Amino acid sequence: MTSNEQAPDAASPAAGTHADSPHLDAHGRAQGMWKLAIGAIGVVFGDIGTSPLYAFRETFAGHHPLALDTEHIMGVVSLMFWSMMIVVTLKYVTIIMRLDNKGEGGSLALLALISGKTRNKRWTRGIIFLGVFATALFYGDSMITPAVSVLGAVEGISVAAPAFAGWIVPIAVAIMVFLFSIQRNGTGKVGAFFGPIMMLYFATIATLGIISFLQTPSILWSLNPWYAINFFIIDPLPAFLALGSVVLAVTGAEALYADMGHFGRKPIKLSWLWFVIPALMCNYMGQGALLMRDGVLALQNPFFLLAPDWFQIILLVIATSAAIIASQAVISGAFSVTQQAIQLGFMPRLRIEHTSASTAGQIYIPFVNWALMIMVILLVLTFQSSSNLTAAYGIAVTGAMLIDTCLLTVALFYLWRWKWYYAVPLLTVFFIVDIAYFAANMTKVPDGGWFPLVVGLVIFTLLTTWSRGRALMIERMREAAMPIKVFIQSAATSATRVPGTAVFMTSTPEGVPHALLHNLKHNKVLHERIILLTVKISDVPYVPDGERVELEPLGQGFHRMILRFGFMQDADVPTALKQVHECGADFKMIETSFFLSRQTLIAAERPQMALWREKLFAWMLRNAESAMEFFRLPTNRVVELGSQVEI
Repeated sequence: MTSNEQAPDAASPAAGTHADSPHLDAHGRAQGMWKLAIGAIGVVFGDIGTSPLYAFRETFAGHHPLALDTEHIMGVVSLMFWSMMIVVTLKYVTIIMRLDNKGEGGSLALLALISGKTRNKRWTRGIIFLGVFATALFYGDSMITPAVSVLGAVEGISVAAPAFAGWIVPIAVAIMVFLFSIQRNGTGKVGAFFGPIMMLYFATIATLGIISFLQTPSILWSLNPWYAINFFIIDPLPAFLALGSVVLAVTGAEALYADMGHFGRKPIKLSWLWFVIPALMCNYMGQGALLMRDGVLALQNPFFLLAPDWFQIILLVIATSAAIIASQAVISGAFSVTQQAIQLGFMPRLRIEHTSASTAGQIYIPFVNWALMIMVILLVLTFQSSSNLTAAYGIAVTGAMLIDTCLLTVALFYLWRWKWYYAVPLLTVFFIVDIAYFAANMTKVPDGGWFPLVVGLVIFTLLTTWSRGRALMIERMREAAMPIKVFIQSAATSATRVPGTAVFMTSTPEGVPHALLHNLKHNKVLHERIILLTVKISDVPYVPDGERVELEPLGQGFHRMILRFGFMQDADVPTALKQVHECGADFKMIETSFFLSRQTLIAAERPQMALWREKLFAWMLRNAESAMEFFRLPTNRVVELGSQVEI
């Protein structure tokens, strides 16, 4: 994944070119735009691009089979086309992607943007819960996408080489182990091949689709919305149930918004309108035409049966490569979302490794990687086929889409100030579509739809428990803190001062840190320069270097300092301190000691959280990465002092 800071550079002329020439300037921008558009095809559209592997087949042969006649085939193709036009093109590409938080997209970025503007509203808490639950559902999606995409591709073996059909699940598991094992190496080198491979994949499925529908050109009429409407008129209940499978054609739409910061809105829009949606529709119409010609014979796997016998092995390799890329994109997205959740205070600190010295967005989180691998392999072994997994897939996607529409409602009225007669008709269409899809997928809860709901509920509980417990802990520490002026007056004259700098990390920019009180109590010394340091994560992705530091001299060698980072930035404290020159001598790590307070929770007489949540928070606190590693502090310059806190 690439940093959003690269997008403007890639889309503008290189330094040293003739920037004063409008023609060259426009040419450079156009080249950069197409370069980003190709990159977006490789990363952003992997999920939605692999939907033809299973979406069309599942609609006719899944949990609610449909009759293989012209009306139903035309109706399904029409529903898929207009779903992509309304949900992806209109809702996400045209409208929601304009709601960027300093260039970044995704549920958490949108949540930070909205909550910052509506902080004093009574319903802000409900909006935050919705955004957090959308994030929780995303983790369910991150588990299901690799499993269903790779299984859907590998199942082509049953068509291309039926003798090896029994090896589908073992091969899928082997691919998963390989995929997750290479994550620590970063995606930078492999990422260069993603765009060309996905372009080959899209060109291939489009060509196969065109060859098929040219044999049955009447399928082209399915682009008329009347066929979707007629489907509901002639068969209302099956049409409603079919929505649970039709929605698989738009899975991955939310990825366009989540990855906006890596490529920019215009390149994603360009690649979607001019390359991806035409290729997808050509393939869906080709599969529809094949079913109209061959009926039940083609239903085994219409995607692979589009190809002639000699090409099926090649198609299997191309499709499997595309599925791996789709999985890679969603895994990288899980790393990015986790980093945002940690910085915004919804998740305990986890070890984050940067896999690129030049690209901030390329990160690796070991805990998330191995947890996802275990869950994905369990899904493959439990459900055994992509058809079984699609029942679980739809609920995570439609739930996240419905929540995005709720957040969009707030944004239209309170951020953009739209007139109600513009906003209401548009939102009505979005809510009708999203609720219909979500309701249709709820019918598949017994068949596997329970999985993303359980995962979402568990992760939502973890995120909200951490956020609530952390807020209570900070509040209790603030209440018990001694006023800093009183401390300086009493301690500065009585304690022995020693050379060097002491940095006391504190979560609140008021009062005296517990570590400072304990250090004075036990060691009875104070350093010549004392920094009371608070790191604050802003609700914007990036904070400029010029706005990083807020410094307040307190007298007697004491200084209050606040370091601000964006929620997409690495909170590297030593690097930030080296850039501070207004606080006496420059900071030298060899002369600086960092004092941290490690809290131990004890039960309060009147707890503010349920006992089980309090125990859960205490467990999360014990297992969080230490502040020393999270803030990149030098290990040989850190002193930890314990304290007890009641919540």
